[in-house]
Amino acid sequence: MEDLFSLAMLYSTIRLSTPLLLAALGGMFSERSGVINIALEGLMLAGAFTAATVTHFSGSPWIGLLAAIAAGLAVASIHAIATIHFHADHVVTGTAINILFLGVPALLSGAFFDSTGATPQIPQQNLLPLAPVILAFLFVPLAWWILSRSRFGLRLRAVGENPEAADTAGISVRRLRWAGVLISGALAGIAGAYLSLGQSSLFTRNMTAGRGFIALAALIFGKWRPVQTMLACLLFGFAEAVAIQMQGVAPLPVQFIQMIPYVLTIVVLAGFIGLARAPKALGIPYEKEAG
Repeated sequence: MEDLFSLAMLYSTIRLSTPLLLAALGGMFSERSGVINIALEGLMLAGAFTAATVTHFSGSPWIGLLAAIAAGLAVASIHAIATIHFHADHVVTGTAINILFLGVPALLSGAFFDSTGATPQIPQQNLLPLAPVILAFLFVPLAWWILSRSRFGLRLRAVGENPEAADTAGISVRRLRWAGVLISGALAGIAGAYLSLGQSSLFTRNMTAGRGFIALAALIFGKWRPVQTMLACLLFGFAEAVAIQMQGVAPLPVQFIQMIPYVLTIVVLAGFIGLARAPKALGIPYEKEAG
């Protein structure tokens, strides 16, 4: 029991919750603007693979991080074009992106490195173990201020709640929704980069292992608010840290122990999703009336 409340467990919880927090905060901006972003998993995979590959060839983790952000923005643009301009179903588009990036990194890895399973090992000096962690937790109060106090945040929330009224007031619904989706792509790209350059030292196939969906669950559990979302991410990070700590100690098959974070996700969603009020226009297409 003492091990569950040690400094090592606290550090492990913070480290494991970092990619969840980055992805969840990104998803929050997208969904507060009215665009469902179930594509967080695919965005993280794009960022993780790009960061590892670019860092391998450039020798600079900072260039790899910037490349991961660019990859996240590029993939998020696909989601924005499909949902905002062509009014495609948000869930279907996000699911398609997730499926696409289960295969694209393996294809490119095979072309670049003759291995579809993983990229080459990155040297220790080219990793980023702390920078994304600091960025993630500093962004929580910044996100609160943006959404609650800034002109941009208030307009973003207005677009997600009542796009017709926002449009009447002269606010560009498309522009604000694009901004929300692109922010989600950038932050999810950083989350993916942390997986391959911080928690690990290479990209492995499907290394996100459902973290994009857990981040989405944390976002819903946190009621689309920064501080509550952070606390939800810490809860899921703690569950994953406990699962790692229990392996080899608890008299249970390792598969059952590894299920703990995912079971907690299901329980949280089943018990709290009805209590969370989503933005009213979430997932609803909007087309400006002519004239």
